[in-house]
Amino acid sequence: MSASQEMAEDIGIKALIWLAGNEDLLPVFLGASGASVNDIKAQAGEPAFLASVLDFLLMDDAWVMGFCEAEGLKYEQPMRARAALPGGEQVNWT
Repeated sequence: MSASQEMAEDIGIKALIWLAGNEDLLPVFLGASGASVNDIKAQAGEPAFLASVLDFLLMDDAWVMGFCEAEGLKYEQPMRARAALPGGEQVNWT
């Protein structure tokens, strides 16, 4: 595993913990993703699941800002982490 992917997974885990502690957003994530609390527990360390957490987080700038401010991260770090996880590759359509 590359250092970049390891760092991305760390940010994904932090995002999941932040999300789980947010009683307003957690139900929204569960509804949008179709995941259950048991799914979260079972898949918390899976890169693809962490990618889905970051996909959700990146849907709203206010969520990104709240997460980054809580974790002391730069605002662009969740996007960079997402790019390093499965499915985050840049697609060139030309």
